[in-house]
Amino acid sequence: MPPFSELKRTHTCGELRPTDEGRTVRLNGWVNGYRNLGGVLFIDLRDRYGITQVVVDPEALDSRMLADAERSRAEYVVAVKGKVRRRPEGTVNQKLPTGEVEVVVGEYHILSGSKTPPFEIVEETTASEKLRLEYRYLDLRRRKYQDNLRRRHEITLAVRNYMSAVGFYEIETPLLIRSTPEGARDYVVPSRVQRGRFYALPQSPQLLKQILMVAGFDKYFQIARCLRDEDLRSDRQPEHTQVDVEMSFVTPEDVFAMGEDLMADVFKKVLDIEVETPFPRFTFHEVMSRWGTDKPDLRFGMEIVDLSAIVRECGFMVFTENVASGGVVKGITLKGGGSYSRKQLDDLTTIAKDLGAGGLAYILRTESGDKSPILKFIGESIKDKLCKEASVGKGDALFIVSDESYKAEKILGQLRLHLAQEHGLRKRDEFNFLWVTEFPLFDYDEEAERLVAMHNIVSHPMEEDLSLIEEGFSSSKSVSEPSHPWRRARALQYDLVVNGWEIGSGGQRINRRELQEKVLEILGISRERAERMFGFLLRAFEYGAPPHAGVALGLDRLVALMTGTETIRDVIAFPKTTNAASLMDNCPSPLDPEQLEELGLVIRGTDRSE
Repeated sequence: MPPFSELKRTHTCGELRPTDEGRTVRLNGWVNGYRNLGGVLFIDLRDRYGITQVVVDPEALDSRMLADAERSRAEYVVAVKGKVRRRPEGTVNQKLPTGEVEVVVGEYHILSGSKTPPFEIVEETTASEKLRLEYRYLDLRRRKYQDNLRRRHEITLAVRNYMSAVGFYEIETPLLIRSTPEGARDYVVPSRVQRGRFYALPQSPQLLKQILMVAGFDKYFQIARCLRDEDLRSDRQPEHTQVDVEMSFVTPEDVFAMGEDLMADVFKKVLDIEVETPFPRFTFHEVMSRWGTDKPDLRFGMEIVDLSAIVRECGFMVFTENVASGGVVKGITLKGGGSYSRKQLDDLTTIAKDLGAGGLAYILRTESGDKSPILKFIGESIKDKLCKEASVGKGDALFIVSDESYKAEKILGQLRLHLAQEHGLRKRDEFNFLWVTEFPLFDYDEEAERLVAMHNIVSHPMEEDLSLIEEGFSSSKSVSEPSHPWRRARALQYDLVVNGWEIGSGGQRINRRELQEKVLEILGISRERAERMFGFLLRAFEYGAPPHAGVALGLDRLVALMTGTETIRDVIAFPKTTNAASLMDNCPSPLDPEQLEELGLVIRGTDRSE
């Protein structure tokens, strides 16, 4: 076989067109398909750019080249040299951009053979995800993943170009930092040169980008790798990528404007979709009361309706006693749900109970009249008022939950999503953006019996709620009480939500040492511990820290949304499983005894076998 320098491609497998007819070309690629028709071989050659059909006439090749062609099978890597011709009439493949031409082979060489793949490299495969992750390099040859990662590149490039154009510097922050064990768990790295000491891998560059603001860089961004040792699901991985942004001398309004312009620019350049700005804004309280979640999907209606005032004295004790004790009665309307069968109602009730509801009441408005097991308790008048309040028309269904406010909203929020999935209410080609604002500054952890940061330990309280911080130190109330001043404080914190996915989170940051220390104290972090964990940030605040705010946008989630996939695993080249394992290279894996000795580590109480 000649040296590869003489076989190197002149064109890609997606490049040739009828205008190339008569040209002698060289192609390199993988065998995608193989057909023997009366001794003439038709081979589909594939690379990242497309597929070209090559034709092997046994009489045109010497015996060695013919033998190579005849033994080529799927996923062999080959080089061919030949002349471009138009396909004969009736054989054009309209599905391929190269479908009007083919290459008549004059030379054929196998560059690399292939074992029979464990699954067929086709668009629709029945192979299990476990098998495909084990052979990820084969799965990535499928057009779906080639297109997803191309789109990821385009989105990332569009982000970088936009941020640079509006004056941001891209600055890299370290991957080896000190551990600050608040929030999600850190991945830790032992130091060889300082035994007994450890680095942490960054959960985000949060504190370091604040330091960059203190340093005077004004506008920073980074395509940042972040690592968190947390439980996984379809939109989480142990390592993820975020578009990390921070700005000085700004308010949240400036971040909203930047974020909206960035999204509009990226969607236009990558998908040619016009994104309407400004995005609507809703407070945390409003999204919870209207949609039962802090990341609502606005592509369909079915808003939660408060029915408490109507049923306050209706005589149905399940409703009246709950409302009297401070609870609520709320419902959602399913258009066209009036025809629900007994089985559908039972299944939905089971789902509601699994979510924590005591039960699920309903009213079905059918052509033959209204049907409801609670009708005999509430009467026709209350029933009509409920249906009017919830806009229940003929053929619709009203589903009702009676419980504590927060619990009822969450249950109905989950039922809303379930019904949308069940009835195909989400429009796949529609993107609905919104900002969620005014999150609580603190949340109460029932298990730990203490306050934790709702979002971030560096979030600045809303200016009008700063007095609640001081008031809380002298309050006689327990922090377990929702009326405690600290429980009522709101943060200058915001999330960017698209189609039910939180793709961004940010806030105005604290920039004064004394306020940051008070917030840390409320979270149970003493002055001494705060100095040990965050001393470098607190000291920086003593040297002129500008007001600053920022946001972190989840790149993986954004790409998943823009490619229409349901899981971020589909847009990450080498994802982990739900137990944070990489099946392809079998990690995490044990360390050799020599490595453990060098690091000063001893493994106890675990099976160290592979």
